[in-house]
Amino acid sequence: MNTYQQGAPLHDTHSKVIGYLLWIFGFTGSHRFYYGKPITGTIWFFTLGLLGIGWLIDLFLIPSMDREADLRFQPGPVNYSVAWVLLTFLGIFGIHRLYQGKWISALIYLFTGGLFLIGVLYDFWTLNTQVSEVNGKQR
Repeated sequence: MNTYQQGAPLHDTHSKVIGYLLWIFGFTGSHRFYYGKPITGTIWFFTLGLLGIGWLIDLFLIPSMDREADLRFQPGPVNYSVAWVLLTFLGIFGIHRLYQGKWISALIYLFTGGLFLIGVLYDFWTLNTQVSEVNGKQR
């Protein structure tokens, strides 16, 4: 099956605009987590974007990371960008889990500060996969 139509992916799961907005804070690795690269996201977090060098190089790599994420993750009714914005800014309250329909874990996050922040860290590593699974079930 051809996944491209006139050079564009058949589905657009991730946004370059959100990717570049997260890149502004890229020395924390947020854009790499967003595009499904948790290992390098963690490295960027602890090294401040490889002392700024990796962060600067990523300015030019975001289009390819976006294309790769579009091909890798399952499109559907749960929007990746919305889920990531909710996780980034309201993660300790579990709003991103509520958005995915995970009511029980959302309530647990609400009353435990994102399960004492460890759950939020886990979600930074796995949110793209979680959204893909939810989207796959709803197809």
